[in-house]
Amino acid sequence: MTAQALDAYCLSKKGAHKSYPFDATSAVYKVGEKMFALIAEPETPPRITLKCDPIYALELRSLYASVTGGYYMNKKHWNTISCDGEVDEESLREWIDASYALVVSALPKKVRDTL
Repeated sequence: MTAQALDAYCLSKKGAHKSYPFDATSAVYKVGEKMFALIAEPETPPRITLKCDPIYALELRSLYASVTGGYYMNKKHWNTISCDGEVDEESLREWIDASYALVVSALPKKVRDTL
């Protein structure tokens, strides 16, 4: 999956927006001011960091060499995926969906109701 395809899919999520709070090359995707994804833009292949259930995060790391603990993130809750073709696009979209859902579920009800 290309960086452009990852970007478009993350931004297709309801209420999602992109910013660059860390530097000019780390795109952060948020919903309700909480991060659900980070894409290292100039990387080839692209890398995306996603929030994940801690037990599932460990399972994915054991199954895929391209899935590692979140780069510069809490490795218990975040995975970084190198989009080198090992993980299919459908799985990547599912993991983005799951990351988004985890973040949305933790938002205050008032914020969730606006989505």
